[in-house]
Amino acid sequence: MVVAQSRSILYLMMVVIAFSGQGKSQLVENFYAATCPMVEAIVKQTVNTKVSQTFTTIPATLRLFFHDCMVEGCDASVMIASPNQDAEKDAPDNLSLAGDGFDTVIKAKQAVESVCPGVVSCADILTIAARDVVASAGGPLFNVQLGRRDGLISKASRVTGNLPDPTFNLVQLNTMFAKNNLTELDMIALSGAHTLGNSHCNRFANRLYSFSPNSAVDPSLNPAYAQQLMAACPKNVDPDIAISMDPQTPNTFDNVYYQNLVSGKGLFTSDQVLFTDSGSQPMVNDFANNPADFNAAFITAMRKLGQTGVKTGNQGEIRRDCTSFN
Repeated sequence: MVVAQSRSILYLMMVVIAFSGQGKSQLVENFYAATCPMVEAIVKQTVNTKVSQTFTTIPATLRLFFHDCMVEGCDASVMIASPNQDAEKDAPDNLSLAGDGFDTVIKAKQAVESVCPGVVSCADILTIAARDVVASAGGPLFNVQLGRRDGLISKASRVTGNLPDPTFNLVQLNTMFAKNNLTELDMIALSGAHTLGNSHCNRFANRLYSFSPNSAVDPSLNPAYAQQLMAACPKNVDPDIAISMDPQTPNTFDNVYYQNLVSGKGLFTSDQVLFTDSGSQPMVNDFANNPADFNAAFITAMRKLGQTGVKTGNQGEIRRDCTSFN
């Protein structure tokens, strides 16, 4: 009986060890050292070329990485194009993803395929590109773990409820990020990506014109900033109009985003709540005053985000074309 129990325990331990070896633990920094050693240099060259053509490449690629990882995990499922417009990228929350992000990954994949055909996943190329665009905007350069494979599922119906809404409060933000093993600290650091990029007016118009029965304007908004937003986004404005999310240094990856929150200049409710909620305010103050703390937390959060729901080993596939399954 004791021997049988010992064998059962040993078997369970082996199962646990085997299971824990799947997913994020299989990602390593030198995954392509033998099979495609130039992959990071190739992707970087593509990113630099795209950035020189349009700055939009930077926030577009970074946002694409986040939207991909939060739905189905970091598996390039957001890249799939469906003739029926029912793929992940066709979901309402993804319709505003800029084409420059997709184009960056597609062109980088083509360049990599010409040197290492069938070796590097689109998911890994997107991960490398997201890291490189941060550096292109003056942010920190860091190593990324690789070894992801591309997913085999991309459905618009699976996006709902997996991406943060601009009206979220702190509890809602923490709950959503926790589903992906990301802490409040990770969430606050990743929110700093809003130091780059633009937003369409309809994403925050409620804060200007219909916030509550008692106040049309969100009282947490800096009054001068609210007037600036109303001038740029009047009622019934062209839905294609977009403004910079960081009114101070929109083309630089820095900690000014947090300084904006302290000044009441967070564009979304989900931005400003990071300062107005006493639970998260101390970390916002720290990041506003200490750029090194923000950079370190952002690197950690990006590496953790990049481990979300990854496919490795025999899971998924290595796509020949990032926009379609093999």
